[in-house]
Amino acid sequence: MRPILLQGHERSLTQIKFNREGDLLFTCSKDQIINVWYTYNGERLGTYEGNNGSVWTVDVDKDSKYMVSGAADNTMRLWQVETGKCLYTWEFPTAVKRVAFSEDDKQVVCITEQRMGHQCAIRVFNINREEGAKQSKEPAHFFNPIGSKATVCAFTNIPNVIVTGHESGKVAQFNVKTGEEIDNNERAHGDTITDLQMSKDRTYFITSSKDKSSRIHDTKSLMVIKTYTTETPLNSAALAPNKPYVLLGGGQDAMSVTTTSLRQGKFETRFWHKVFEEEVGRVKGHFGPINTLAVHPGGIGYASGGEDGFVRMHHFDETYFRAKPYGDYDIED
Repeated sequence: MRPILLQGHERSLTQIKFNREGDLLFTCSKDQIINVWYTYNGERLGTYEGNNGSVWTVDVDKDSKYMVSGAADNTMRLWQVETGKCLYTWEFPTAVKRVAFSEDDKQVVCITEQRMGHQCAIRVFNINREEGAKQSKEPAHFFNPIGSKATVCAFTNIPNVIVTGHESGKVAQFNVKTGEEIDNNERAHGDTITDLQMSKDRTYFITSSKDKSSRIHDTKSLMVIKTYTTETPLNSAALAPNKPYVLLGGGQDAMSVTTTSLRQGKFETRFWHKVFEEEVGRVKGHFGPINTLAVHPGGIGYASGGEDGFVRMHHFDETYFRAKPYGDYDIED
């Protein structure tokens, strides 16, 4: 697998996201810009400029009409994908760490950081899809999660319910209308949850954590279904559609990178069998921890963004589709 190397960022990557068709890849980083790329040849299609701080998070709707981003300049912005225009900016007291569209793309949830006397807050905004520049300044729903601060979130397949991952390692469900915690699993992880990605039908989701493990949870009960344990802190985890694999990425934190060799640093994308919880392969390449992973929605490839400022886009070889390490198991999504 020869990767396409995307060089469009000067600082470490924070999140990458495919659109629904998988023909575009959106990447954001600490250098204040968001790039969009063609996935088949790695050509840069455009850049979204306007943020005054690290861009922590990005999400795109199903039609690739609007993109939403959250940044360290305490703003969440709505962009027109086609023109690169910033249509609307929401301002908050603290940085925006995570944004996500709802399943019908009519709402956006965002997490703002706990800092300078402000509590961690979760806000849900209704999006005016007809006129992008005319958005409501006030959130439709607003609440402060109790206890440990939330780091990641996503809408579930249950109306008005979001699932969150927290600094303490717990996962929880919240009703966005009332702000109440419906259910939680305090012991989902032993340390900060760094990523949360939903399955295609949103009935289960995968999390990665600094406790060196990744887990699949049932959306409804929050029970842990599968656990993948590694020997390095994980920054991201993704589910491969149509194949029984999960992809994990991480490596030690950036501070201790200079003291370890590439081999020890474990800066590889690791493939684990979803059902048997065994590692089946690794892909090397990055010169630092992998911060974010995304799998092509068609299952034909994946992309990884690293601390080194590079995005590596891989198209799977034919052998990936033929390989059956555990016999004739077909996965249907």
